[in-house]
Amino acid sequence: MLVALGFGMIAAFMFLIMTRRLTPVVALILVPTAFGLIAGGGLGLGQAVLTSIKTVAPTACLLFFAIIFFGMMIDVGMFDPLIRLILRFVKHDPVRLAVGTALLTSIVSLDGDGSTTFIIVTSAFLPIYLRIGMRPWALTCIAATANGILNTVPWGGSTARAAAALKVGPVDIFVLMIPSVVAGLLALLALTVLIGWQERRRLGTLSLKTPDVQPNVVMPTGAAQPHAAMVQHSSAS
Repeated sequence: MLVALGFGMIAAFMFLIMTRRLTPVVALILVPTAFGLIAGGGLGLGQAVLTSIKTVAPTACLLFFAIIFFGMMIDVGMFDPLIRLILRFVKHDPVRLAVGTALLTSIVSLDGDGSTTFIIVTSAFLPIYLRIGMRPWALTCIAATANGILNTVPWGGSTARAAAALKVGPVDIFVLMIPSVVAGLLALLALTVLIGWQERRRLGTLSLKTPDVQPNVVMPTGAAQPHAAMVQHSSAS
C-alpha cells in the first residue's frame, strides 16, 4: 500500500509540475501532505515532518554546500584549463573524442550535481560532435553513463537520499560502493572505446581545419589558355 502511494505521489507531483498547475515549491509542500493524510498520518503528521527534517538536515546541508562550492568554482573557470587540455588531446579523432568526453564528465561529476555536469560537457563537446559529424546520441550516452557512475559520491543526490532513508552516513554507503564504482568506470571505458571506434569506422579521422583552396588564376585578355597551348604543342610535334 505504501509503495503504491509513493509511486502515486511521484506521478501526481510530476503531473502538477509538467502541466504548470502548481509551482515546484507549492507542489513539494501540498502533494506529500495530501498523500501523508491519505496514508493515515492524521494529527501525528506534523511531528513526523519535524522528525524527518532533523534526520535529513545534515545530508541536505552537505548537498547544498557541494552545489554552492562547485557552482562558484565553475563561475571562476576552474574547469577551463582541464577542458582545453582534453580538447588538445582528442585531436578530432572520434575515439579520442569519446574518451575525452568520458574523462571530462567523470571529473566534473565529482560535484554531485548532474545539471552543472551536462552544462559543462555539452557546451564543450557538442559543437565538435556536430562539426565533425559524430552523432549527438554518442555524447548523451557517454555523459549519462559517466555521470550515473560518479554521482554516487557522498554529497551526490542519490547517495544522500539513500543515506537519509537508511538513517546512516553517506560515507558509510559510498565506501561499500567503491568496488562497484571502479568496475563501472572500467565498463564505461570499454563502452566509450566501442562507441568511438564505431564512429571512426563510419567517419574516419577528421580535422576541423579549413581545407586549402587553390586561388583562381586570372588570365590576361588574348593570352592562350594552358590547356590550349599544350594541345597546339602536341599537334606541332
